[in-house]
Amino acid sequence: MVRIPGGTFRMGSDHHYVEEKPVHTVTVSGFWMDETPVTNAQFRGFIEATGHVTWAEIDPDPKDYPGARPGMLKAGGLVFTPPSKPVDLVDWSQWWRFTFGATWRRPYGKGSHIGGLDEHPVVQIAYRDAEAYAKWAGKELPTEAEWEFAARGGLDGAEFAWGDELTPGGKHMANTWQGAFPHENTRADGFARTSPVKAYPANGYGLYDMIGNVWEWTTDWYAAKHAPDAAKACCVPENPRGATLEQSYDPRDPVRIARKVLKGGSHLCAPSYCKRYRPAARHAEQIDTTTSHVGFRCIVRG
Repeated sequence: MVRIPGGTFRMGSDHHYVEEKPVHTVTVSGFWMDETPVTNAQFRGFIEATGHVTWAEIDPDPKDYPGARPGMLKAGGLVFTPPSKPVDLVDWSQWWRFTFGATWRRPYGKGSHIGGLDEHPVVQIAYRDAEAYAKWAGKELPTEAEWEFAARGGLDGAEFAWGDELTPGGKHMANTWQGAFPHENTRADGFARTSPVKAYPANGYGLYDMIGNVWEWTTDWYAAKHAPDAAKACCVPENPRGATLEQSYDPRDPVRIARKVLKGGSHLCAPSYCKRYRPAARHAEQIDTTTSHVGFRCIVRG
């Protein structure tokens, strides 16, 4: 793990997506953070030690999903499945497929595997799976504020975790998407999907993959925007914990599945679609959802 010193910083961004607004000052205490996202090898050790069964391996309970088609109530996860041609970027179902049998062992469904990918981040992990691993390891999951402070690596206000240029000198600093999303990936950075967790340089705190590769779970419930800045310097929030459970529900969701904040972006973030390869970026994820581009890392406070 790496020691994160703590401090006061400007959280969020006023220049990109509405959910990142407004920029506001917060303070976080020092903590220790995993150097990398949890890898397949590390997660395998947890499974072997505990016998934990992940969310993606359990058939959904019909009582939790009223109105769902019976044929869809089978275990699995969402898998990125690129189309062969340009599609409407408003409709994410054009590139995401719920795939029966997709689990952390088979992240893309039947026929896929993680052989040779021990140092890649584990994916197809629901929030409860990340939480269970953290408890077993004697750790916790970070808050959104802790995660963002750590991702900035001491560069308060910088656009990216390494500065203000996406590819300084033409060098790729994170595993993101190159080309026209979602049908064309030029793989200019060398990877089509996940990459080994130390394939790119660490940030100023010595943390790897804080941007790109996989999104990461945080403990904060999601709200559509940040709280406003404190009126006075004396009132700057210390170690904020985000929104309330009630705020986390998507008003368009009749089933009312709670959502947590994801941070960091993934290998699917692209200039042509999702510019969320930045410390300030955030995304809502339902706690019952697993996908082929979401993982996690842990912290120890104190």
